[in-house]
Amino acid sequence: MKEQNLGLGIWLMVVTTFIFAMQDGLSRHLAGEYNTMMVVMIRYWFFAAFVIAIAKRKAGGIRIAAQSGMPWVQAFRAALLVVEINVMVIGFVYLGLIESHAVFACYPLLVAALSGPVLGETVGWRRWAAIGVGFIGVIIILQPSGGVFSPYAVIPLGAALMFALYGLLTRYVARTDSAATSFFYTGTVGMVIATAIGAWFWVPMTAPDWGWMALLCLTGAAGHYTLIRVYEVAEASAVQPFAYLQLVFASALGIIVFGEHIRLNVALGVALIVLAGLFTLWRARQAES
Repeated sequence: MKEQNLGLGIWLMVVTTFIFAMQDGLSRHLAGEYNTMMVVMIRYWFFAAFVIAIAKRKAGGIRIAAQSGMPWVQAFRAALLVVEINVMVIGFVYLGLIESHAVFACYPLLVAALSGPVLGETVGWRRWAAIGVGFIGVIIILQPSGGVFSPYAVIPLGAALMFALYGLLTRYVARTDSAATSFFYTGTVGMVIATAIGAWFWVPMTAPDWGWMALLCLTGAAGHYTLIRVYEVAEASAVQPFAYLQLVFASALGIIVFGEHIRLNVALGVALIVLAGLFTLWRARQAES
């Protein structure tokens, strides 16, 4: 087992969140010019190549990476992630980076809420209270009485629900499969699903946008690589709170590049969600110790 280095893990998580925020900005730009499904499809081509390259370098190669005790569950979670990415990118286009990420930040709370029915885990009253506070934050952001609330506001909430289910299924298949196998299915099966959807929306891209697309693919590979390194050098529960920095970086990008702004209700709602999420992570760590 590799030696744990919490300090390095934290810095790697900060770098990872920054890379993923840049990826979100690139996705928003390209999806504003081209169909979202096509953009995600090309992104997955590069991702699949990256996954296969990683698998080949490990002992046993692709044959071992593809061995799964739950192949149909693996395939479903891979397909679910493709749909979630498409939905989230659509949210970037219609709602913006700031408000999409503000709502999406509730996904750790959804993981906690669904861990009982999906994984059979026990959720105590303190964590349920934190989940309730977090969803009050979501309601404040959405302002159902008016303001920002629109059908578009539901898009990132749906993406958060799908990503939470994806995370729970990843934990479920971990009972029989290695992380390398889950990563392999995510990239390869995901590429097949993304292509089956996106091929119908193909249109020619300009040379400059191919450059942006190449940068999008590179940030995707770089982000996944640094995330792998994070979990190699530090415990997931210790570095997970720093994943909220993606919201900070994405918000800064939205303001500087896309001219978005942060409204008071969004800031207040995000504060409640993040505090509730951090408390939920802390309770989960206490239960494990």
